[in-house]
Amino acid sequence: MNTRDPHFVSAQMADVQGSHDARNIAIGLVGVKGVRYPLTWGKGSEGQPAVGDFTMSVSLPADQKGTHMSRFIAMLEERSASGEGLDVAGLGQMHGEMLERLQANRGRLEVSLTLFVRKTAPVSGVQSLMDYQLKVVVEGEVGAAVTELQLVVPVTSLCPCSKTISDYGAHNQRSHVTMWVQARPVMEPQELIRLAEDEASCELFGVLKRADEKYVTERAYDNPKFVEDLIRDVAARLSKDARIRRYAVEVENFESIHNHSAWARIESN
Repeated sequence: MNTRDPHFVSAQMADVQGSHDARNIAIGLVGVKGVRYPLTWGKGSEGQPAVGDFTMSVSLPADQKGTHMSRFIAMLEERSASGEGLDVAGLGQMHGEMLERLQANRGRLEVSLTLFVRKTAPVSGVQSLMDYQLKVVVEGEVGAAVTELQLVVPVTSLCPCSKTISDYGAHNQRSHVTMWVQARPVMEPQELIRLAEDEASCELFGVLKRADEKYVTERAYDNPKFVEDLIRDVAARLSKDARIRRYAVEVENFESIHNHSAWARIESN
């Protein structure tokens, strides 16, 4: 018998994590955080390379000393090596696989990444990429997990008061519309991006020609919105979508004439 054989050594080593713990205190979630791994976001021709920032955790029974941390990383490694694209539905499947591997009843899987969307300028038709911050969280028990999308969508807002009181011009600013949405069936991030951009004074683009710049300037001027207007319009759209079970939305206007932001938040009942 070769006692240096790795399979023999592995068989003889104690499973410390799986040993009994006498303190009788269950742990709600335990796992790994801040794990950066390459991935392809999207399926087929729609897939785009990205780097995901993962947090992966599971519940731990009161009588078990620890969870097997390496299994989280092994799952990421196998998916990365396969080259298979990942999307919102795929993260739900990955959550179920995680619970099975860790032999857990409940868990939480979250990933943050930068999502790029190719957009077309309104007049010239020139195309460019816009970046959005996306976070997807899948949490719950086997077969009953809830998926939540968090998106930060940058837009333009123009001040109605400034337009009304000024002889000419009006101040505008970049705004961030941040949405937390739970939907069933799950929604694609691009749907929520489109929703937020439609309700802004104007959307943003990566590249604009002069004719496009004229368009977006006048579009914002013709569509002024306070932070209160913008958040109410976004919330109204979210409320009307039958797929959405719960949501929260925040809007922050990075004021161009103040050294502070205007901010608002609405949560569904």
